[in-house]
Amino acid sequence: MSDELFYLLFLFGFYLTTVATYFALGFGLTWFNERNPERKIQRRRNNDKRRNAEIRQSLASMFSACLPLTIGLYAQQKGWAMAPWAFNWWTAVPLFVLCMFLYDTWFYFMHRLLHTKWFYPLHALHHKSVAPTIWSTYSEDVLDNFLLQSFSAVIVFVVPFPPAILIGQRLFEHFNGMFGHCGFEYFASSTSRYPSPLLCTTFHDQHHSGFRYNYGNYFSFWDRVLGTISPNYDQRVKTFEQEGPPLTFSQPALPEEATEKAD
Repeated sequence: MSDELFYLLFLFGFYLTTVATYFALGFGLTWFNERNPERKIQRRRNNDKRRNAEIRQSLASMFSACLPLTIGLYAQQKGWAMAPWAFNWWTAVPLFVLCMFLYDTWFYFMHRLLHTKWFYPLHALHHKSVAPTIWSTYSEDVLDNFLLQSFSAVIVFVVPFPPAILIGQRLFEHFNGMFGHCGFEYFASSTSRYPSPLLCTTFHDQHHSGFRYNYGNYFSFWDRVLGTISPNYDQRVKTFEQEGPPLTFSQPALPEEATEKAD
């Protein structure tokens, strides 16, 4: 099998995996959200009317999210990029963390570029979802998504990450993005507010509702250093942390009045 055919099959296989997990996690998390309504971040806003349009757009932009990874792996295979380091379990964790930090750096500055007047027309589609849902994760212009995800096609010429690290980072980004757009807060804790650089769902949700803050993806590092973190992010996280109700898998009981009307 030629390299070209192998990576073409890889591209479509990875795309189908992304689509399948998008729907599986989407329906699963929607089911869980319905049982935890008090965890909703923007309670006065509802974005469900855009769901079908978001899904249609996502099916296209998910392909552009898989393309840069395939390009990067193909460049490594052909010897055009740096020869990848050997993969072993001793180096897997530090390499993965390094890859996450570099991707977060790429994402932050590319994201800020997309918010300039020259590039925002590409990014505006994604911000139609002021109150994001899990279905709006990939609801963005195909070129917009390609630019954000093109890290995998570029980094192989700078850092020789093993293919397993690049594939793992892209899978992690897929699931992280879906939780980051789900609109419900399940990860609020002291590890997701100052001085920790880690994030929870509230971080990106505030980016959709406020536009001018929170450009990072995995970490708050660059936002804190460059002054673009939402002024009330840490307090919102602390409020969820302290006041969030216990998680449940049970359907919430209807109010007494609603029950009487149903009878």
